[in-house]
Amino acid sequence: MREIETQTLAASVSQSELRRPCDANARARRVTVWLATLTSLCATSAIAGPTALRGGDEHRAKFEMVRSAAAENANCLPHAAATVRITPEGPVERMRVRVKGLPPKTNFDFFVIQVPNNPFGMSWYQGDIETDEEGEGTETFIGRFNEETFIVAPGTAVAPVIHHNKSPDINTNPPTGPVHTFHLGLWFNSPDDALMAGCPGNVTPFNGEHNAGIQVLSTRNFPDLEGPLLKVKP
Repeated sequence: MREIETQTLAASVSQSELRRPCDANARARRVTVWLATLTSLCATSAIAGPTALRGGDEHRAKFEMVRSAAAENANCLPHAAATVRITPEGPVERMRVRVKGLPPKTNFDFFVIQVPNNPFGMSWYQGDIETDEEGEGTETFIGRFNEETFIVAPGTAVAPVIHHNKSPDINTNPPTGPVHTFHLGLWFNSPDDALMAGCPGNVTPFNGEHNAGIQVLSTRNFPDLEGPLLKVKP
């Protein structure tokens, strides 16, 4: 809609300027007003925030991830950001995550989470993203990433214990009713990598061996109860 308004405005002004005889000062004033209006339209479009992808398909989504609270509080990774695109493919969704502004040649761990900031709530490990020499990386995940994404444990059952570090496995699960998980988060795979990037070296359980570094990116630009996956229809 913004594009249509901008194009219509430009065409209208261009035609009127061609047809209307006037002195140079009057023409300059009208062009100045037109440029100011055009700039306002572009700025409004740019700050509108995460939106559905163009094309009128409410089932697709595009949104941004921002620097995590942990990274911001530590004043590290000032240019860290990510763009996420979700496209339904029948019984599943395809989620493409593109990161930038991160340390080069570094591994990160990607999670679907309940809330974007500590304590994060229920969290689901999706996979890894590795950056290139420019600190950029792209990965695609296949799964259920929409308003129906949830975790449930109707009762307590035994669970395998294979990790015995500072965040050891537990041998039973806590029971819980359905809990929706509409947020996303990305963590350093290693606390040492975090330290090398000028970030805190805290150890967190957010990798396959439960010895990851701090969170780098999250969807904290969305409210806790309205994570971006909520906007994706199955």
